[in-house]
Amino acid sequence: MAKHTDPLETVLLLGASADQLYAIHTAKAMGLRVLVVDMKADSPGFALADDHAVISTRDMPRLKAFLDEYQGRGHRITGVLVMGSDIPQMVCELAEHLDTPHIPMESALVSTHKYQMKRRFQEHGVPVPWFSMVGSTEELRKIIRQRGYPIIIKPVDRSGARGVFFLEDGCDVEGLFHAARELSFCGEVMVEEFLPGLQISTESIIYEGTAYTPGFDDRNYEKLKEYAPSIIENGGTMPTSVTKEQRLAVERLVERAGLALGVRNGVVKGDVVMTPDGPKLIEMATRLSGGDFSAGIIPLGTGVNIVEAAISIALGREPDLEKLRPKFEKGVANRYFFPSPGRLVAIEGADQARALPWVQKLEFWYNVGDIVPAVTCHADRFGVFLVTGETREEVEARVDEIYRRVRIVTEPLQ
Repeated sequence: MAKHTDPLETVLLLGASADQLYAIHTAKAMGLRVLVVDMKADSPGFALADDHAVISTRDMPRLKAFLDEYQGRGHRITGVLVMGSDIPQMVCELAEHLDTPHIPMESALVSTHKYQMKRRFQEHGVPVPWFSMVGSTEELRKIIRQRGYPIIIKPVDRSGARGVFFLEDGCDVEGLFHAARELSFCGEVMVEEFLPGLQISTESIIYEGTAYTPGFDDRNYEKLKEYAPSIIENGGTMPTSVTKEQRLAVERLVERAGLALGVRNGVVKGDVVMTPDGPKLIEMATRLSGGDFSAGIIPLGTGVNIVEAAISIALGREPDLEKLRPKFEKGVANRYFFPSPGRLVAIEGADQARALPWVQKLEFWYNVGDIVPAVTCHADRFGVFLVTGETREEVEARVDEIYRRVRIVTEPLQ
């Protein structure tokens, strides 16, 4: 019997959660076959993709065995991509196994170890906050005596604000240090200077050593005091409030940082803080962002589908660089819901809010009767909404309106 031959190129996407749906849609619109893998059998991306497998994106032996069998059936996997999950090293290893394009493995590994990342930036003259490894409570107390409060501690290898703490006078230094270390995969913690100022999220395509940055929004930390010592972001807003000169400075910074990591062709996601001395880089990921940034905020605010360019690079194709130029500049914002912890009793006003023409998304991740936890990281957020408008001022007013319309009722646990 002749072996079936698939005429379509196949892109492998690591993950099939809600974060990956936009990438699946984009790849299919590009005429590609889409294969997704995820450890959860009920992943929503399975229904959209052409093929899927229930395998953890971190189970490398099983992934390689499955991909060998899959290609043995005549499918051609010509690209590997991740969106939302901080596992660029898995992309590199699988792409190497499949002989498809990828960033250097060293770039992926450095970008997933925050201390090594900061060291790399420092070595290449990329401005960053002061930082240091910290191995014990005693060492942390010594640093605090020398540098004073406030200061930030974090695991070197986690994302989503897990184990990231804002230390200030009167805090439980010992308890927070141990909490951060327990959340680290490798048991390592670093400390860094807290720099007040506007924080900015960027999303860039680097192609042949030049960065194109259509993703540029102002991060919202209005709940910093409310959820301290945890550091919880509450969405972002486009267009940015910075000047053109400041934006250019940030764009130059993220390009330098991406090149310092060794990325000449790929995606880099930057977290930047504006200081009186200019922008400084907090962190950079070598993958597409999750949440709404790549899938909602950038396309709605600028008309750019940055995911399409990322897929093209993963396939070894030249991206259409003209498509990375913003077509317009409109207002768009996403925000999250933070009800009181307890048992969920009701969600009121959601249907009426969804009916508003400028509400692009309104989702909740809990059902009536569920236990709503206290918020300690971004994974604990209750739900999200995304609104659009002609201007930044209009979307900010619409954010306030959604918070007024939607009421989430919880009751304390007995």
